[in-house]
Amino acid sequence: MALILALESSCDDSAVALVGSDRQILAQAVVGQNDAHRPFGGVVPEIAARAHVEILPGMIRQVLHEADIAIGEVDAIAATAGPGLIGGVMVGLLAGKGLALSSGKPLIAVNHLEGHALSPRLVDVKLGFPYLLLLASGGHCQLLEVRGVGDYRRLATTIDDAAGEAFDKAAKLLDLGYPGGPAIEALARNGDSAAVPLPRPLVGAKEPHFSFAGLKAAVQRAVASGAHRPEDIAASFQQAVVDCFVDRTRRALEVSDAPSLVVAGGVAANSSVRSALKKLAADHGRRFSVPPGWLCTDNAAMIGWAGAERFAAGMVDGLDTPARARWPLDPEGEKVRGAGVKA
Repeated sequence: MALILALESSCDDSAVALVGSDRQILAQAVVGQNDAHRPFGGVVPEIAARAHVEILPGMIRQVLHEADIAIGEVDAIAATAGPGLIGGVMVGLLAGKGLALSSGKPLIAVNHLEGHALSPRLVDVKLGFPYLLLLASGGHCQLLEVRGVGDYRRLATTIDDAAGEAFDKAAKLLDLGYPGGPAIEALARNGDSAAVPLPRPLVGAKEPHFSFAGLKAAVQRAVASGAHRPEDIAASFQQAVVDCFVDRTRRALEVSDAPSLVVAGGVAANSSVRSALKKLAADHGRRFSVPPGWLCTDNAAMIGWAGAERFAAGMVDGLDTPARARWPLDPEGEKVRGAGVKA
């Protein structure tokens, strides 16, 4: 069994974990910064980076102590090397490099998106390659064929905003605070999902791409009109996102013969999203897999598992590996007309 010490700091959560290649999590810790960023309605990169500097060293010691493992007993150090807020990515990656250098252990520079993409395999022993993945998070919304470790084919992406970003914006418009996803889901439970007419961008389009900018604008108009209850706006917004996911993923299923449908990323923690995609998979005769909620949001366990999978494949990295603000899983993916750098 290989033992991986993993660090994650790509956004506003500092996370450390010890993960075995046998899928055991020996110890893990996540420290969020919601209170620090809540007054601003979103993550402030400089605040996040400073917090990682202050928090990570103590967390590393804590996790090693809880597992009763010395740094010399681990087999490799895995650290997120991007994509993400560059200041935070640099903090975690430099910490990982320092640990690798001082301990003589190999460094594994993990793509944060690959952490999400492989995370279902940490808890789902039967999930094999290939599978169709809906990766929906605060900064990304993509449909990918996961063919193997480091082998991805992008079928679709967002041409403007990501779904998680739309959730945060809708929550801010409704004065629900940050983070927006859980707040929207909680408020939507008391609302009527058919009460507010909202658009479903790109639904019915031939290619399975996403768009959420128009939906955000429609929510802004609905709030400004004062004609609707906040819970009805939240429920209608959430249903619109679900409808977009189902329609766009259905289109991807028509062009992919992958036997399993997987959803991962922060938005995958939403119960309505999970339920709708589970039904979609069943309707198309595909196996469905989704990680537990704690594994969908940013964490180091998924980085450790991605590190374990890469380590087993002989994929290690040099200490000159750079931190990256942008790092596509499929660098050969055709640029989508209208899509920005998030594609």
